[in-house]
Amino acid sequence: MSMPMPIKRIAILRLSALGDVCMVVPVIRTIQKALPQAHITWFISRPAFDLVKGLEGVEFIVIDKPRNPLDYLKLRKQFRNAKFDVLLAMQAALRTNLIYPFINAAIKVGFDDTRARDGQRWFTNTQIPFARQHLMDSFLSFAEAIGIKEKVIEWNLPLKNDDREWAKQQLPKGDGKLLVINPAASKAERNWPANRYAEIITLMHQRGVRIILTGGPHTVEKTLIAQIKQQIDFPVTDVSAQTSPSQLAAILECGDCVLAPDTGPVHMAVAVGTKVVGLYAVAPAWLSGPYSQREIAIDKYDEAVTTLLKKDPATVPWGTRVHSSEAMKLISVAEVEERLVQVLS
Repeated sequence: MSMPMPIKRIAILRLSALGDVCMVVPVIRTIQKALPQAHITWFISRPAFDLVKGLEGVEFIVIDKPRNPLDYLKLRKQFRNAKFDVLLAMQAALRTNLIYPFINAAIKVGFDDTRARDGQRWFTNTQIPFARQHLMDSFLSFAEAIGIKEKVIEWNLPLKNDDREWAKQQLPKGDGKLLVINPAASKAERNWPANRYAEIITLMHQRGVRIILTGGPHTVEKTLIAQIKQQIDFPVTDVSAQTSPSQLAAILECGDCVLAPDTGPVHMAVAVGTKVVGLYAVAPAWLSGPYSQREIAIDKYDEAVTTLLKKDPATVPWGTRVHSSEAMKLISVAEVEERLVQVLS
């Protein structure tokens, strides 16, 4: 679409989560190349800011997600003097949707009706078109909505040397290839069983592969990692719940390969240039898998829809999830081992 006036000031709101924040960075690169004189302001949450702090050419406004009416009144006061030509409303959730009226922008671009959750369409005046596409392509559609056609798929995350040095000090000793395993998503249904992780860790250890476990402080993640370690009869390096977002990105950057389910570190690994064997069954890899690495993901979504939901994967509505503890069990240890050997060799 064509804009009715020159675009000089652009606001982007994407507060979280880490994987989504990573996927916004190529949108920033795309805008910067097409509109080098435009001033870009990114409204972002504190944890996510740690990952992208120092991104050149971007002003950050760091806020906490509002939790009560007083928080919204504070944001209204904080934003009242800021004016933008365009707001890219790249997060559709009730708490963030209620922020959009306080951001002064003539054009507010949101998601299409299918993806504009929690009534986002009522707080925007322009929508991106619907498409069955990867999440990052949906974010890039926001740049297209303001007239930018050429995509720039680049990250160059501003990782600090201190984080890289810290990461190197955590790595297991030896000369073998390094496999980073981030075994858990915050939603348990997306996670591969602990005994299968333990088996694949043992198999890769026997092949001389060095292994390091990563993860966040969420109870689901901590519980799964504890269960995995209980089933392994040798020590394994574990830095889970010990890393800041930028430190985690530095660990992922060190890896020769990352093994993970549908979770943020998948996209963080892509952003730092590391191969990812993603494990998918609850949602399809074409939607939320590692961008441009779908060919090495293990995707059982279609099988899960067919066998567990008893539906045709070609006709299920966009956004259908297989909410079953049996979905991830469709992924076998043998095929994960085969894919890891392929990637690491």
